[in-house]
Amino acid sequence: MTDSSAILITGASGGIGRAAAIECAARGARIGVHYRDHRERAEATLAALPGDGHQLYQCDIVDPRAAENLIERADEELGGLDVLVNNAGVSERHEFAELDYATWQSAWRRIVDTNLTAAGNLSFCAAKKMVARGGGRIVNVSSRGAFRGEPLMPWYGASKAGMNAMGQSLAQALGPDGVYVYTVAPGFVETEMAAERLASAVGVEIRAQSSMNRVAQPQEVAKAIGFLALEAPPFMTGCIVDVNGASYLRS
Repeated sequence: MTDSSAILITGASGGIGRAAAIECAARGARIGVHYRDHRERAEATLAALPGDGHQLYQCDIVDPRAAENLIERADEELGGLDVLVNNAGVSERHEFAELDYATWQSAWRRIVDTNLTAAGNLSFCAAKKMVARGGGRIVNVSSRGAFRGEPLMPWYGASKAGMNAMGQSLAQALGPDGVYVYTVAPGFVETEMAAERLASAVGVEIRAQSSMNRVAQPQEVAKAIGFLALEAPPFMTGCIVDVNGASYLRS
C-alpha cells in the first residue's frame, strides 16, 4: 500500500478506531470514518485527522444492505477502497449463574451479529472491489479473548475467535488475487468501552496481568493497525499480531 491509500475504518468515533484513523491519516492515507450512533464523536475524529480527502459515514453495519452500501459509498467517495479495517465491536458482561435463556440468546445475536457477521459482510463486499482493482488489504481487530476465554462474555470470545478464523480463511482465499488479510489481537485497552471495568476494583488485577502493570493505550494498537494496513509485507497475510503487554502468551 502507498501513503495515499484509501482506508475505511469501522467504529472510528473513539477508542482504537479513532487512534487508528489519526495514525493512518498521519501517514498520508485518506480515511473513511465510520460510526453508528455517536455523530459528535465521529465528527471530532474527522476534525482531528491531518490531510484532506477524508469522509464521514453513518451506518448500522449489522444491516447487510447497509453494509454493502457503505462499501459502495466509500469506494466511490474515497477514490477506490484500498484497505478495510474491521474495528467496530460491542461487548456485554453477565455472570453465568445470573443469566436466563432469553438474555443468553439476545447477547449472542447482538454481539456475534456486530463483531463477526457484519465484519464478514463488509469483508466480502470490500474484497470484491479489491480483487477487481488488483489488490488490497483487510485488517481485523480481534482480541486476546479469542484465545484465553471470556467467562463473563462467551459470546464476545466466540465472535473474536470466529474473526480470527475468518481472517485466516480469507487470507488463503484472496491471496492469489493480491488481497492480504491481517489481524491484530489486543488485550485490555484504555478506551470508553473498558473505562468502567478499569475504574472498578478489578482494574488493579487487570493491569497486573501485564508485566508492565498497565493496559494498552489506543495509540499503541493503532501503530500495529497502521503497520498492517500500509507496511506489512504480503507474506504476513493470515497473521494474528498480539498487542497485550505479555498478559497472554501463546506459542
